Amino acid sequence: MASVLEDPSLERHLKGHKDAVTCTDFCPNHKQLASGSMDKTLMIWNLASKARAFRFVGHQDIITGVHFSPSGNLVATSSKDRTVRLWKPSIKGESKVIKAHTAAVRSVAFSHDGQRLATASDDKSVKVWSVPRHCFLYSLNQHTNWVCCARFSPDARLIASCGDDRTVRLWDTSSKHCINCFTDYGGSATSVDFNPSGTCIASSGSDSSLRIWDLRTNKLIQHYQVHRAAVNSFSFHPSSNFMITGSSDSTVKILDLLEGRLMYTLHGHKGPVFTVAFSRGGDLFASGGADAQVLMWRTNFDTKPYLSVLQQHSHRATVDPPPHVSDIHPRAPHLHHPLPTEIQIIPQVSDTRSSDPQIIELDQTARSVTTHSAPAHSANSHHRPNGHHVGSARLEGCMEHYGASGSGATASSQTGAGFRGSPEEQQQEDLSSYPPCLDTTLQHIVRQLDILTQTVSVLEERLTLTEDKLKECLQHQSQIIKEIGQPGPRRRTANEGHLSG
Repeated sequence: MASVLEDPSLERHLKGHKDAVTCTDFCPNHKQLASGSMDKTLMIWNLASKARAFRFVGHQDIITGVHFSPSGNLVATSSKDRTVRLWKPSIKGESKVIKAHTAAVRSVAFSHDGQRLATASDDKSVKVWSVPRHCFLYSLNQHTNWVCCARFSPDARLIASCGDDRTVRLWDTSSKHCINCFTDYGGSATSVDFNPSGTCIASSGSDSSLRIWDLRTNKLIQHYQVHRAAVNSFSFHPSSNFMITGSSDSTVKILDLLEGRLMYTLHGHKGPVFTVAFSRGGDLFASGGADAQVLMWRTNFDTKPYLSVLQQHSHRATVDPPPHVSDIHPRAPHLHHPLPTEIQIIPQVSDTRSSDPQIIELDQTARSVTTHSAPAHSANSHHRPNGHHVGSARLEGCMEHYGASGSGATASSQTGAGFRGSPEEQQQEDLSSYPPCLDTTLQHIVRQLDILTQTVSVLEERLTLTEDKLKECLQHQSQIIKEIGQPGPRRRTANEGHLSG
């Protein structure tokens, strides 16, 4: 790899989606990159120069999550159409459908042996599936609001999940019980994942924060507040020494976890960044956002032999099942010279390797195989409870916050074929035709309208008080005039008194 003094560099622009990019994942064979979008399609990008890209059509609503199997022969996608699809990333594009949940499915993830699949949903549950048999195994149901993300630990003994109930939960896959719950968030928890060694979990939030807990001590060990808006996605480097984050503030940031500091801020997207992902080797990472493009970057900032690090992670310190307090991966010396200030990386090239690839569209809707889930535990479980905060880091929240900053901004939260949503949601979907450059202008207009509304309200109140006082003055003056105009009582004279007598 490059020298430790080199900065991340933009490798390629990948353009092919027609709407915001919501999720990305690299294939373990280092030859492909998968991305899902609000345009309801899955794209498989071949990383070789001048290779073709494939667009897979099948979902009926926004694709919310994508994950390659460890062998690379399957790609799992989750969608707001309440289904999960298992695709073969080839020109045949075959897929199998799992009717997974009673509400939108927010994330999907393979276990590290590829035998199980974890899904998180707006029906407030996490479900685990058998990949070989395409059948439902069990459900985890203690979340009290929408579940945004669920991930297996490297040894598949634990599952971490997070959601709009502002909690991060840790589950034992053997007992199916929640063994820990972290509740430090001031807003919705948007994403969660284990570090490559399985000793820590990290979670991002709509309150623009990123937290890392040590599972051996159950303590918060790092807390980052480096973004100005919700953190929508993050990814651990294979060495566990670095992390990338994507935020609604339109930036991608790189954190040095050994020194606990911000290293780089990358400006490449127009609008919110919804997804970031390191490649399995760590030499590349990708980002996608509301501008409907995927940016692929070359890392360049670490020369640590990642293969030896991964081999160290595979050697446990105890013979019992991990994690354990004694199972501590030694901290390697830091490889960087001190950086005095944050470095801004602004891409100046559109593509350093090839032009836009030829895209082949594969529609597998008609020949997909359907697998049904177990019966839902609650008929109304997909409704959001009243009184719970909706995190702006969710795709709907981000796009509502940014108005027309990206196309397909506010699709309906309830899904299904042919479902159009409420009139307000349809009106918000119509806003998707506006270009992203109107974002700042629209926000400024909305703020000015709010100020004008408040000013008019104050003026109306003052005018009402003035009218009341004026009426009181007029009534008082009228009463005085009437009293002056009336003749006083007539006095009787002495002669009148004598005559009357």
